[in-house]
Amino acid sequence: MSLDPDFAPARWERLQAHLGDVGGLTIRRALPTSKHRMVGAWCFLDHAGPADLAPDLPMRVGPHPHTGLQTFSWLIEGEILHRDSLGSEQVLRPGQVNLMTAGRGISHSEESLTSRLQLAQLWIALPDAVRHGPPAFEHFPSLPRFASGGFDTMLLMGEFGGHRSPVPSHTPLLGMDLSADQAADTELLLHPDHEYGLMVLEGDLAVKVSDEDTGLSTPGQLLYIAPGSRSLKLLSGGGRSRALLLGGPPFPEPVLLWWNFVGRSREEMDGYAAEWNQQEDGGVFGAVRGYDGPRLLAPPVPPLKTPAAPERLS
Repeated sequence: MSLDPDFAPARWERLQAHLGDVGGLTIRRALPTSKHRMVGAWCFLDHAGPADLAPDLPMRVGPHPHTGLQTFSWLIEGEILHRDSLGSEQVLRPGQVNLMTAGRGISHSEESLTSRLQLAQLWIALPDAVRHGPPAFEHFPSLPRFASGGFDTMLLMGEFGGHRSPVPSHTPLLGMDLSADQAADTELLLHPDHEYGLMVLEGDLAVKVSDEDTGLSTPGQLLYIAPGSRSLKLLSGGGRSRALLLGGPPFPEPVLLWWNFVGRSREEMDGYAAEWNQQEDGGVFGAVRGYDGPRLLAPPVPPLKTPAAPERLS
């Protein structure tokens, strides 16, 4: 803790996403980063597209396992087919959400059904009390939609402005998609005990945090907003723009992420990888039926450091 009486923690920080590839589709990975591993319980954020896929090169992600998390798939353009080891087979379309709860273990596959694709893939860390629970899958075909200062707003998760998303969560969370095809501006009230992350997906936005100018946010960046901030102003000067806003109270438990697993220790990761790799039927993760390709095997588990417990806010 700083002894400088004039010290004040930064209200916001701009983080650069890392480029990667998932199933042949280029992605921008905004979470986790070395500086900020999570935003509330949101522990993973990939933005893919907008992209035009070659007819002979669709996005294909073979069967792979998950534990200790929920996958939250938000589709903006195109169609994706989800299959999982519970027997679920669901086409995801624009404006819809697939929520898959891994709990103690599940496996799934994903395939694009269209040549045009844009989506956000997120993970939500499960609290210790429920992370070993049964797996589940839910599809949400419609979400609350309302205007906010010229932005067309979809409430993906949580509550805002008298609206409530039907998507359930085990910790308080906010997820919002804001888009505009012309000039637009809005001011959103923030919960002072929550942290937030703003990722521009298309176009650019001028952003103010508690009336402090942060400059221009563009695709490939995550604007992290620390607890204590009370408002967020977004300004689109014209043309098409889209942003994803995530929020929630800082997650109170230490979380370890590796490959497709969320756990708490290196020993857990070793066990998860061995279970999946050594059991042809997937073991506790089960088998995905209907996917005409090989499953993805876990790589060797590297040295992993068990994370320290997060500092509690005073």
